[in-house]
Amino acid sequence: MRSQRNSPIKTKILRLSMLSLSIFIILISRLAWIQTAKSNEYRLAAIRQRAREVKVYPPRGIIYDRNLIPLTNRSRVTTMFVIKDQVIDNEESIKFIMEYTDANKKSIVENSSDKILEFPLKKTLKDKKLPKGIFISEKTLRYDEMNMLSHVIGYVKRSDNSGESGIEKVFDDILKNNEVGSIYFEVDNKKKRIIPGGGFVVVENEEFKKPNSVKLTIDYHIQKIVEEAIDEENVNGAVVVAEVDTGDIVAVASRPNFDQDEVDAYLKKDNMELYNKAIQVSYPPGSLFKIVVLLAALEEEPDIANEYFYCSGFEKLNDLVIKCNKEGGHGYISAEEAFAKSCNSVFIQIGKRVGSKKIIDMAQKMGYGRKLNIGLLEEVAGNLPYGEELIGPSVGNISIGQGKIEVTPLQVTNMMMILANNGVEKDLSIVKGIVTEDGRMVKEFKKNEEKRIISKENSQIVNKFMAEVVLRGTAKKLNLEDIGGACGKTGSAQAILNGENTIHGWFSGYYPRENPKYVITVFVEEGFSGSKSAVPIFGKIAREIYMKNR
Repeated sequence: MRSQRNSPIKTKILRLSMLSLSIFIILISRLAWIQTAKSNEYRLAAIRQRAREVKVYPPRGIIYDRNLIPLTNRSRVTTMFVIKDQVIDNEESIKFIMEYTDANKKSIVENSSDKILEFPLKKTLKDKKLPKGIFISEKTLRYDEMNMLSHVIGYVKRSDNSGESGIEKVFDDILKNNEVGSIYFEVDNKKKRIIPGGGFVVVENEEFKKPNSVKLTIDYHIQKIVEEAIDEENVNGAVVVAEVDTGDIVAVASRPNFDQDEVDAYLKKDNMELYNKAIQVSYPPGSLFKIVVLLAALEEEPDIANEYFYCSGFEKLNDLVIKCNKEGGHGYISAEEAFAKSCNSVFIQIGKRVGSKKIIDMAQKMGYGRKLNIGLLEEVAGNLPYGEELIGPSVGNISIGQGKIEVTPLQVTNMMMILANNGVEKDLSIVKGIVTEDGRMVKEFKKNEEKRIISKENSQIVNKFMAEVVLRGTAKKLNLEDIGGACGKTGSAQAILNGENTIHGWFSGYYPRENPKYVITVFVEEGFSGSKSAVPIFGKIAREIYMKNR
């Protein structure tokens, strides 16, 4: 009987013991997990409580090219970190700093920006013993001295680590999501002063799986070719290169360039260094717009491509007289030759037959007058005339790409892409998607479906005319026949720059002539002629791309 009464008690004790054991095992497991999986997190939190942080890695994710070549966070510099309070009264330490860096005594003693000063090393220290208060470590820079792709990448406001333009601004929330590498100097717990002779620790970034980086369609190698080509000519303007098959923009350059680390120096200037002239500024297209006029005419009168016209050297529309680009005129000339030699008279005659409205309708179909939305907030829509601006003699200026018409180099590239794809529009883009810091794709951006804009037949006629421009027309000095040739159109556009009349130079086209790979648009401010200023740059870029086997 007694054993039966004790049985429930034993059972309860056993259950309680099992419960206690389970709780104990859970606690031990939890502690083990904290010591392993969370050890770095808690270690960093402890360090932060008793140390002063100096960042040696940019607090933003990486911007990559299409090949996962970093376009930011790519340059490292060996840096001397100086605890000011520990060297300010020590002449030997100050001499040591000046010997191994470009610092002078004033920049050390009178520097009030921070208690920890940073100076890049100008020569190696090897095994030299460091004075008290001086530390050496590698520092990764957000931007390098080349400032490559600066107008697309944009820049950051340092005070709050926020993107102010370009990709830095568009993907600010993504790029900010970064645990940075830092140096932590030990400080006094009471007064938070750096402890003389105290230790320091470098904490590297270990969060490589976070989706905190952006992959672009840009090709680093082609971008380098483009920037070198435009800088060799020492001109201002813009260049856009796009891949024909995909619609990927593989290079964008704008000049003058700017230093992404010294943006404030440009804010009071009026040279437009901070403007991305490929997308952010619109210009008269000049004779490039004759492509639009020709396409509008072909839709109305397909046989116009086989007609002959007479150029007397000028066209008169009421009181407006517009001269041809050849003084004395071209005489009798075919439509193809008029296009190749950029005859104003013939295209004004064609424009009068088609009418201003139908020309502008075609321009809209080709992407003018609207944003293409490639992934940058700075893009502008340009301008097309409308309403009363289409009436009367305005057709003269419209027919030769002057007057109220303004376009961006990006829009010109889009038009040329349509022609290179035989009338089909590909969705131009500059962003591939969001990736982790080690380059793994997390969210790839999908493109819009391609669509037919003009007929294949009309596109092939224009392409044939553009081949003639290169072979015997205004771009005949573009000698690329040994690498497959090219097609394109020059433009010389009257404009006003800084309050003065000038002429900008254009050339946009594609290469090679058959099965084209790349569309290249070159715009040169104050180029005076597309033939002389833009065509040579196009030739350099195309040849270098070919030589690099891109």
